Amino acid sequence: MGQSSKPSEITAGGNDRPLHDTIKSYPLINELQEVTITRSIVELRKKTESMNIETVSSTFIRRNLGGSLMKSLERFPGIKTIGIGSGQSKPLIRGLGFNRVVVIDNGVKHEGQQWGADHGLEIDQFAADEIELIKGAASFIYGSGAIGGIIDVKPPHIPAPQTLGGSIDLIGKTNNNLYGTSVNLFGRKQHLFFDARLTYQSYGDYRVPTDRVYVYNYAVDLYKNYLRNTAGHESGLHFNAGYIDDHFSNIFYISNTRMKSGFFANAHGLEPRNINAELHDVSPRDILMPSQEVNHFKIINRSVYQLGVHQYEAELSYQNNFRQEFSQYINHGYMPPVYPDTMRIPINLEREFDKQVYSLNLRDQMVLGKHRLTVGLNGEYQQNDINGWTFLIPAFKQTTGGIFIYDKFQLNDRMLLHGAIRYDYARIRMYKYTDWFNSEINEGGNMISQNLVRASDLNRSFHSLVWSAGLNYNLGKIAFKANVGKSFRVPIAKELGANGVNYHYFSYERGDSALSPEQSYQADLSLGWNEQNWSVQVSPFYNYFPNYIYLNPTADHDYYYGAGNQVFQYAQSQIMRYGGEIQLKWKFLKNLSTELLGEYLYSEQLSGDKKGYTLPFSPPVTGLLNFTWSPEINSLLKNNYLSLDYRVAAAQNNIVPPEKKTPGYQIVNVQAGTEFNLYGQQIMVSLQAQNLLNTRYMNHTSFYRLIELPEAGRSIILALKIPFLIGSPTMNINNNN
Repeated sequence: MGQSSKPSEITAGGNDRPLHDTIKSYPLINELQEVTITRSIVELRKKTESMNIETVSSTFIRRNLGGSLMKSLERFPGIKTIGIGSGQSKPLIRGLGFNRVVVIDNGVKHEGQQWGADHGLEIDQFAADEIELIKGAASFIYGSGAIGGIIDVKPPHIPAPQTLGGSIDLIGKTNNNLYGTSVNLFGRKQHLFFDARLTYQSYGDYRVPTDRVYVYNYAVDLYKNYLRNTAGHESGLHFNAGYIDDHFSNIFYISNTRMKSGFFANAHGLEPRNINAELHDVSPRDILMPSQEVNHFKIINRSVYQLGVHQYEAELSYQNNFRQEFSQYINHGYMPPVYPDTMRIPINLEREFDKQVYSLNLRDQMVLGKHRLTVGLNGEYQQNDINGWTFLIPAFKQTTGGIFIYDKFQLNDRMLLHGAIRYDYARIRMYKYTDWFNSEINEGGNMISQNLVRASDLNRSFHSLVWSAGLNYNLGKIAFKANVGKSFRVPIAKELGANGVNYHYFSYERGDSALSPEQSYQADLSLGWNEQNWSVQVSPFYNYFPNYIYLNPTADHDYYYGAGNQVFQYAQSQIMRYGGEIQLKWKFLKNLSTELLGEYLYSEQLSGDKKGYTLPFSPPVTGLLNFTWSPEINSLLKNNYLSLDYRVAAAQNNIVPPEKKTPGYQIVNVQAGTEFNLYGQQIMVSLQAQNLLNTRYMNHTSFYRLIELPEAGRSIILALKIPFLIGSPTMNINNNN
């Protein structure tokens, strides 16, 4: 906290910040009181939800800034990332990722090209004020895709009345020579406010603690330990504005995030091959082919209206995700050796995806005696167009809709019961794709030349009924929660209609148009004990899929259109998963505390060609031991901390081919920080040393693990936050009941 921090508007009794029972607290008035209230609300949220929830504060995000927002969250047990070079990553929750994890941004599902392992998450880490992590299925609220869990990025807090202020963030990182800044400006009269942010980051090729890697047994020498062509830059523009009073609010959220980055030059194409190393090694900051450019535009309108016991909420949004992948033209199969000059598609445009998404969420939250009911509906329309000289998935249109009712029943002072039911309908239409070049095919014993149809028209509909039941039992310092339910996921276009080369994995992928919706049955438990100086929480879970969709490696190789690469076919099988997390915290001295975090996951395929094997990207057993010292140095330096993380990961020998076994590893990370007053402004400084000992290790959930690429070497990260505030907000506590 600090003199120029924005105030938080927090509410009693719900996830969606109802307007009644509103407490507005301002750090300028009483810093300790604001912290106490915030913690109380977080604890109340945990005690009144049957799902496994973690709340990530802006302080945590600032102390653990990484190359991406998802990378900053990896410290939580059960949360992992699929690393994609130095600038991007995507989340895994309890070993599930891609379209099985829903990311919520300002109340709306974030929709990009999340099916690809090489596709990062287009969310600005500086714009994230608070994040809620839900581990476990939550389809009864969020619909298809929420089988693995939820990452809910909350909107910024509303500024205090009669204020004008902002902040300047600066960040630097040694490993890939990253530098960046994020500038925020906010203001509010009484009912009208605005909040704007501009972010820019640039980074070079990142370094690994080795001078040679092996891409499918092909030796690649690295110049000065740099992974050539992994540089990039990104920018973000955000503008929020709206009207707010005691009973009504209407807010617009507008953002545009743009990214450009290279792919590791030795690991993209039809086969591991020599490249022009001399050209790539001239500068660690240039971005040559192969590369990608992504632009994500989003506009959201959120309204809340309080009327008696009802709180009506609505979100209406539009998103456009425009992604291009660039590479030199390389013919394979029957593709012409020289790219025709009559083609309208640029010679360097390997693939293009243009996705437009319209969505609507409506909810009515009401309090009826001991019942807190939420009735809602969600609707979404997607259109994804394709372009480029190579093909992987067809263009498609998809419509989804769902309606649900969710009840929290306060049985007594100690027990809260939960029940929910939801019905969903989805329809997907995929469009025929025909090659732009002729292929020789055998038809009735005669060889003929024609344009091959790679994907046919497809029109399918899906229905699903899901449910959830749970309870919270709070007995003083002991808290118990349980949840059981059914979730689902509609098969995506790639799983239904893929038919092409995945240049990032040197594989040929084929979809199956007959796939059925994925079903999941889950059980989650959580037992916590909180004392004044210590706490422990254990969270086991069990998960069963009767028809899990996965990419199955086959014995076939496609020599005509896949340049001899192995064929991977989407299939379904029964899957069983179980595991859990443990968190222990102990403050054994006034300024010294320790924390132990651990996680375990076991998964097994119970049917299909890979019966007995695990699932891809299954994280190994990991543990983290932390020591934090928070000294009181003097009156000038506040909120001081020095923290050491010792992370241990066991070997992952339980794999599914073509994955390789991953050795265990141990790494050390260090964080330190302080706050001090400079000309009336509270400056916040944080310093990190990631992989302090420059350890060479493999991360089993990394995008590049398949080609035996180690993780980044030592990196020192320095971040400064310089807030400023003009005006003096007044304390305002409203209670309209």
